[in-house]
Amino acid sequence: MSEQVPAPAVVSQQEWLKQRRALLEQEKALTHEMDRVNAARRRLPMVRIDKHYTFEGPRGKVSLLDLFEGRRQLVVYHFMFDPEWEKGCPGCTGLVSAMGDLSMLNQRDTTFAAISRAPFAKLAQYKSQKDWDIAWYSSFGSDFNYDFHVTLDPDVAPVEYNFRSQAEIERLGMPPLTKGEAHGWSVFFRVGDDVFHTYSTYARGAESLTDSYSLLDRTPYGRQEDFEDSPAGWPQKPTYG
Repeated sequence: MSEQVPAPAVVSQQEWLKQRRALLEQEKALTHEMDRVNAARRRLPMVRIDKHYTFEGPRGKVSLLDLFEGRRQLVVYHFMFDPEWEKGCPGCTGLVSAMGDLSMLNQRDTTFAAISRAPFAKLAQYKSQKDWDIAWYSSFGSDFNYDFHVTLDPDVAPVEYNFRSQAEIERLGMPPLTKGEAHGWSVFFRVGDDVFHTYSTYARGAESLTDSYSLLDRTPYGRQEDFEDSPAGWPQKPTYG
């Protein structure tokens, strides 16, 4: 190694194996803690959505219930795209581009959709430019983004982000919230024609949710695997197809 570049230390195979085994124990502990958090997430209560929201998509005007496409669970990515912008948020763009095959969601009774405040024509054009194959709807003209705290405007609704109000953020000495768009994820559950909000996450909690398993971990039914500690009656054997 004659080239001088920043790099990890060089050790013997025996020393590497010793340190790797120690790290493995930390990784196992982290996995077990994640399992506990996921189990607690599946036990979160839910809130009925009584307000009627209208979105625009490739089939015209649709409701929040329509976005489920007949499935039990709906996972929504709040993609930052202000109506005045010509392009979507670079960070949100990177996240969607990094997404893998999400077909497992459908196999486990879950639908994915992205929602932005920009008019649908802009979303469709941007989607075509990026060659994406995602369900993307416009919430332009509705209260949806404001109610789920991903468009911040004190003139429309009290400002809140990541479950903290502006006053709480100021009290904690954190940077103040600014007017505009924010990103996040929300999960909804359907019982008949009734829709319920079960979960939302924002800021860094939204960054790494780019695969089916991590998204299912945010839903009430989870991955629907036997190893999960889930409430009685939760589905454990998904129907593949």
